[in-house]
Amino acid sequence: MLLNADFDLIFGAGNAIMIVVVLALFFVLFVFFRFVPVGLWISAISAGVKVSIFSLIGMRLRRVRPYSIVAPLIKISKANIPVQINQLESHYLAGGRVNAVVDAMIAAHRANLDLPFERAAAIDLAGRDVFEAVSMSVTPKVIQTPEISAMAVNGIEVIATAKITVRTNIQRLVGGAGEDTIIARVGEGIVTTVGSSETHFAVLESPDAISKKVLEKGLDAGTAYEILSIDIADVSVGRNIGAKLQIEQADADLKIAQAKAEERRALAVAQEQEMRAKVEEMRAKVVESEAEVPRALSEALRAGKLGYMDYLNMEHTKADTRMRDSFGNMQVEVSAKPVK
Repeated sequence: MLLNADFDLIFGAGNAIMIVVVLALFFVLFVFFRFVPVGLWISAISAGVKVSIFSLIGMRLRRVRPYSIVAPLIKISKANIPVQINQLESHYLAGGRVNAVVDAMIAAHRANLDLPFERAAAIDLAGRDVFEAVSMSVTPKVIQTPEISAMAVNGIEVIATAKITVRTNIQRLVGGAGEDTIIARVGEGIVTTVGSSETHFAVLESPDAISKKVLEKGLDAGTAYEILSIDIADVSVGRNIGAKLQIEQADADLKIAQAKAEERRALAVAQEQEMRAKVEEMRAKVVESEAEVPRALSEALRAGKLGYMDYLNMEHTKADTRMRDSFGNMQVEVSAKPVK
């Protein structure tokens, strides 16, 4: 009876230990499968891509999504493009888009374009769409310019729009100028070419001459694109800017002449006022001098320097002068009257 009790106790303790071991094993397996993407590892092995379990665990520890590395690695390995898993992981940690880089490399490989991983990663980290760049290298892109206004030598405005066919220059994509620079340079070339034309008729007759001259200038230097062609899409005649400028110049000259005339008139008025002031001053001096005459005569009479008869003769002379003046004024008035 005691033996049976001991056996039951041992058997019960063994069952408890077994349950604990089983639970611990399930917990370990749960953590393992939760932490390690075994399914992804099996997919890589089945695709012929060598990825170790420890590499996947290291990605988890480095806070890298294993799927974002292994899936592109499988894709690029199937395309027979040699890329190491460390390169993809390094690009991921740098903030790059691994899947976009892999897609761009596969597209470039299919199109026989030389695009190593380092250049593709640099293009992606520079903020450019590397897949779009490769697509533009294969299929050129057409850029439409806005209306560009230029003036010929004869003063007539010419309004033109152009279509620029470009393709990506992958070698200059990092650090090269973008579409805005291409549009600005083409617009400058059109303005220069039209401005050197003698008349607007020459531009209307041969618009292709504009594209040829602009294309000869090498406008794609320092840009991320290669210009394949520049086609003038539309040319129209605008305003007569030369005539307008001449009219504005004539108006400006007229205003300047009026201002100078007004300045001369003001100067003449000032001179006239100055002369009047001088005349008034002279009249005042004459009046003052005339006021001194009676005093001088009285003093001469007292001093005996002037006799009474001399004084009378002087008065008679003055009266005779006044009479002659009055006769002269009367004759002037008579001659001024109109004859009926």
